[in-house]
Amino acid sequence: MGAHDRHRKDKSMSKTAAEVFQDISAKLTADPAKVAGINAVYQFSITGDGGGEWNVDLTGEAPKVSDGAHENANCTVTMTDEDFMGIIDGSLNAQMAFLQGKVKIQGDMSLAMKLQKILG
Repeated sequence: MGAHDRHRKDKSMSKTAAEVFQDISAKLTADPAKVAGINAVYQFSITGDGGGEWNVDLTGEAPKVSDGAHENANCTVTMTDEDFMGIIDGSLNAQMAFLQGKVKIQGDMSLAMKLQKILG
C-alpha cells in the first residue's frame, strides 16, 4: 500500500460532524436516562467545510437530535469543525478550548457544564 492509499484509508476512517450527531442521537435514544432532568435545547453551530447546524432537544419525553437551527435554544455552542472533532476524539480538552476562545457559548452557562453528558 502506497502513501496515497494510506492517506485515503485514514481519511475514510475519520468521521464527519454529521456522523457524530447521528452517533449522539443513537446514544441518547439508547440511554435517555443519561440526560434526564436537563430539560433544555442545545444548538450546535459548527463552522468550516465539515460543519453545519444541529440541535439537541432534551425537553420532551425522549431526547431528539435534528439538523438545523432551533428557535428556542437555551444554550448555543459555536466552534470550528476541526475543534469539534478534536473534542469528540479526545485530542482537544473542551474546557481548554473554551478558555482559549475556540469554543463560544451563548445562553445558559450552567447548561454548558452538562455538555459532557451529551458529547461524551
